[in-house]
Amino acid sequence: MKNELFSIGPFTVYGYGLMIAIGVMAAWITAEYRAKKLKMKDEHVFFLVIWCLLGGLVFSKLLFWITEWKEIAWNPAFMFETMADGFVVYGGIVGGVLAGWMYCRIKKLNFLEYFDLMAPSVALAQGFGRIGCLLAGCCYGKETDSIFSITFHHSDYAPNDVALVPTQVYSSILDFLHFGLLLLVAGKKTADGQVGACYLIFYSAGRFILEFFRGDLVRGSVGMLSTSQFISIFTFLGGVALLLKCRKRRGA
Repeated sequence: MKNELFSIGPFTVYGYGLMIAIGVMAAWITAEYRAKKLKMKDEHVFFLVIWCLLGGLVFSKLLFWITEWKEIAWNPAFMFETMADGFVVYGGIVGGVLAGWMYCRIKKLNFLEYFDLMAPSVALAQGFGRIGCLLAGCCYGKETDSIFSITFHHSDYAPNDVALVPTQVYSSILDFLHFGLLLLVAGKKTADGQVGACYLIFYSAGRFILEFFRGDLVRGSVGMLSTSQFISIFTFLGGVALLLKCRKRRGA
């Protein structure tokens, strides 16, 4: 894989950044199309995307720094050295949801309705984002003897010339399947919040399992669990609680 795709003069296009940009555009276009189809106020979609993107970036960086607190305590300059890289997806999810909630609160919109609208698009964006991880070599898997493996030769993140579990590929496939599954849920939902709840449940369950195959343990751990697995427990329970609340509201 190659992260530096091509250069135009002093400007270099990186695979990771390109895939993130494609993911954001796909999320925006998909959400706006669905908003129009559902006769929602589609003029808010663009601003929701921007708010959620900014909130996600800030919180994903903060969570990364939290997981690296020992390194920062020893070398505070580490924070400035990692401004351009080092992001944690769960921080992005939490930050994006909070930013979306704030926007809906300010604009007096039904947050759960727009959460349902945006959830499939988030899964779609994550699918493209994981392709970016594959190009960069980050979020790599453990060493393996399986024929289903990937070997990096010029990665700045993954071990080079070693067969690894292709966790980025599996994550991307699951995210795209997640996108399709959430669209099916959206077509059959009976109460606002159900799609968003399913997003939290499905993503948390898939991420918890995939973490067993990740090899970048530098991300930190809580006891026997990785940091992401530990967070997955709470996001999964949060999704279940929201789903139960939606069903209760529907039956009221």
